[in-house]
Amino acid sequence: MTARALPAPVRALRRPMGALAGGWLLLVILMAVLAPLITPYAYDIQSLKEAYQPASSAHWLGTDEFGRDLLTRLIHGARTSLSVSGIAIFLSVLCGMVLGAAAAWFGGWFDRAVTVVVDLTWSFPEILIALILVAIIGPGTTGTMVAISVAYLAQFTRLTRAQILTLRGETFIEAARSLGASNSHILRRHLLPNALAPVLVSAMLATGDAIILEATLGFFGLGAQPPVPSWGGMMSAGSALIFKAPWIIVFPGLTVAVTVVAINLFGDALIAELDIRNRMGGRA
Repeated sequence: MTARALPAPVRALRRPMGALAGGWLLLVILMAVLAPLITPYAYDIQSLKEAYQPASSAHWLGTDEFGRDLLTRLIHGARTSLSVSGIAIFLSVLCGMVLGAAAAWFGGWFDRAVTVVVDLTWSFPEILIALILVAIIGPGTTGTMVAISVAYLAQFTRLTRAQILTLRGETFIEAARSLGASNSHILRRHLLPNALAPVLVSAMLATGDAIILEATLGFFGLGAQPPVPSWGGMMSAGSALIFKAPWIIVFPGLTVAVTVVAINLFGDALIAELDIRNRMGGRA
């Protein structure tokens, strides 16, 4: 099998920065999935006599204000932060592709209505939309997922709509229409698959932003509620103890930063392998 025959994510891993970023992401995902099996402590069991302990052989990253093992909570926090962000972006992509494709294909009043709503949503920062929705729905993982999904819906709707508008005039679409293919068939078999690659790469990059947004909501106490750990909630607890026990906020903050940078680096490697920028530039 030649290198170009490999899937694009595998080819991205062959690049030095792609391999480094992909390796970190795989490590974080594996730790999150296997968290109950690889952590020696329970994430919610308190031991006040062991509070504020620095890194040691018993607690590799130290303990928090309640004596809970920080590494254990960091790994379990990955489950919360990654699952909430990933599910939210998946829902946003799914709804955005449906809305964007329908608006571009059918046009008319429906396209104008979707465009107006999307442009109105696009004019507000994602954090503001998320804060308003969480305040309405209530704090917790469900409210956070809904808030992040709606906050990024405009991005994927606009991108899908632009891709469909570009593709609908291509020769192979006209050929399918002349052969009697229905609108749903053309959308499902021809337009959406060809518009998928840019949307998926954008979704991956947006996942990094969603992790930051989830951490921000958790920092404000609007994300996962105690004792369930999340990276943002851990940083919030550590902010008041930064001079007494700085490791409580430093390690979750570093984990968020490295994970988001890794997502962006792997996304850049994936964009290079898919040649998305050149393809979109050629269409324009």
